[in-house]
Amino acid sequence: MKYLHTMVRVKNLEDSLDFYCSKLGLTEISRREFEQARFTLVFLAAEGDEEAQVELTYNWDPEDYDEGRNFGHLAYAVDDIYASCQKLMDGGVLINRPPRDGYMAFVRSPDNVSIELLQKGDALPPQEPWASMENSGSW
Repeated sequence: MKYLHTMVRVKNLEDSLDFYCSKLGLTEISRREFEQARFTLVFLAAEGDEEAQVELTYNWDPEDYDEGRNFGHLAYAVDDIYASCQKLMDGGVLINRPPRDGYMAFVRSPDNVSIELLQKGDALPPQEPWASMENSGSW
């Protein structure tokens, strides 16, 4: 058995690509449009880990989706948890669970999908402003 991908339904493909690619740092691997069925699939992956993919499913006809937490969360290991969170924050992303421990943080996509960021290797030493930053919202 081999992990292939996680599918996430998105309401706005452009907003989601901005979040996952421009802010989180994933790369678009492939895209397929299904005109007759009226949906688009976009596959994304982290650089160097192209086999573990996220499939964004965009249905052309408007649909409401619940918060997206019914499946849990996506998790990515990062080289520097503080730098990754700072980049996201600078891009306007709310850090729901700051990396106070130097190891774990949570953010949410535009469709309220929880994204867990984990420090590669050992936790980094506690550092401000993260060490005293409060949680915001749910994650």
